[in-house]
Amino acid sequence: MTVDSVEDHSLDADITFTKADLRDVVPHDNDPIVISLVTAGRKVHRVLVDQGSSADVMFWPTFNKLQLPLDHLRPYPGCLYGFAGDQVEVRGYIELRTTFTDGAVARTEKIKYLVVNAPSAYNILFGRLTLNMLGVVSSTRHMKLKLPSMEGVVITIKSNQKEARRCYENSLKQQRSVCHVTSTPPPGVDERRSQCWEETGDPQNVERHTLEVLF
Repeated sequence: MTVDSVEDHSLDADITFTKADLRDVVPHDNDPIVISLVTAGRKVHRVLVDQGSSADVMFWPTFNKLQLPLDHLRPYPGCLYGFAGDQVEVRGYIELRTTFTDGAVARTEKIKYLVVNAPSAYNILFGRLTLNMLGVVSSTRHMKLKLPSMEGVVITIKSNQKEARRCYENSLKQQRSVCHVTSTPPPGVDERRSQCWEETGDPQNVERHTLEVLF
């Protein structure tokens, strides 16, 4: 068995969670971390941070709303399975520049998404591949994820608890739910380069340059 190597984009930064991170958290028992991000020039909501997934998944309705060209999809030979063991249709994979920001600091990376045709309460699932590559640390207790910027500053992104609860309730109603990939990750570019927010140079301008908000 062979394992594809992935270049590590994690940076040196001390990431901790403190009592201050709990001040804005609504008490909960089982809320998932659901965030917003910017990809393909648009702000996308309902993004699940899913440590149970070994792939980064974009669902077909999201792909269509982003108005991405079909010829940008690349073939993917693997199989994706849901919790019930049923196979999910994979349309291919696409690599997109994706920005994580807390409004003050931002980091943009190229992320490879598996595009799947399956029902979901979410627009995107982020799995272990990207979380490990970027050095992301998440805490469901604090309802936040943190990752280092290219300058070593810690970016703190809050989970939208109201959206998280609504998505979780809707996901329980779905007949299928994507959870993991059983084959090797999709082939990709040998070198994945970190990129700053080249269009503006200012993380606070990220939302002003988005073309559409996905709900």
